[in-house]
Amino acid sequence: MRWRATLTCVIVLTTMVGITAAAQRVPDDQGRRDAVTAYRAGEQFMAEEKFERAADEFTKAIGRAPMFTLAHYGLGQAYMNLRRYPDAVKAFEGCIEASRQLYAMAETNRVEVEKARDDEVREARETVAQLQRSGHTALALRAEQHLADLEKQKTSLAGVFRPPAEVLLSLGSAHFRDGKLASAESAWRAALEVNPKFGEVHNNLAVVYMMTERFKEAEEEVKQAERAGFKVNPQLKKDLKDRQPASTSK
Repeated sequence: MRWRATLTCVIVLTTMVGITAAAQRVPDDQGRRDAVTAYRAGEQFMAEEKFERAADEFTKAIGRAPMFTLAHYGLGQAYMNLRRYPDAVKAFEGCIEASRQLYAMAETNRVEVEKARDDEVREARETVAQLQRSGHTALALRAEQHLADLEKQKTSLAGVFRPPAEVLLSLGSAHFRDGKLASAESAWRAALEVNPKFGEVHNNLAVVYMMTERFKEAEEEVKQAERAGFKVNPQLKKDLKDRQPASTSK
């Protein structure tokens, strides 16, 4: 159905076993430089739609800097484009866990953590600029949201860790594409706990609620999406109306 095209393939919190003791330390300057070089190569391959090569470069970046969250996120996006959805789930979960590790380390190694976060914010800004220059408006908007999440994490070091809403959105999308509706719903609901006005998440939840015949909840999520300024596909509204039993649609 056409409304499925509105789901963005680009974010259930789990602890990644794959992030081992190597992720407990921030890499040295050379490790950061190597990771950034690989990340930039991965971004270039993404722009050229060479997703396998992009995934290889993002994996290299993670190897050099296990807590380089942008590399985990890029790896997830590459796998989404390759339709390797279970792998995308693992990559986005890795992004969340790397963010959690950085947050936890800030109390004991604040200077190094701030260096790592500065690297990520700088690279995210450059990614946004590149997408804007190349005319990829929708992707630029997505990258801007992720940049905002990174900047918020950079300045919020007190209280309880909150994963990036954009990554939770992407995690939910990966679960949805893999046919795991319950897991998708959990990730998207977690995203709204971080950002209650995330219109795209409300839209996506409306789809899940409609598919699971929770029509009143679906209608409310459509309203919430539109209140947040998200343009809901008219086909989704039509499908929601058509699927409802006559007694509930009045």
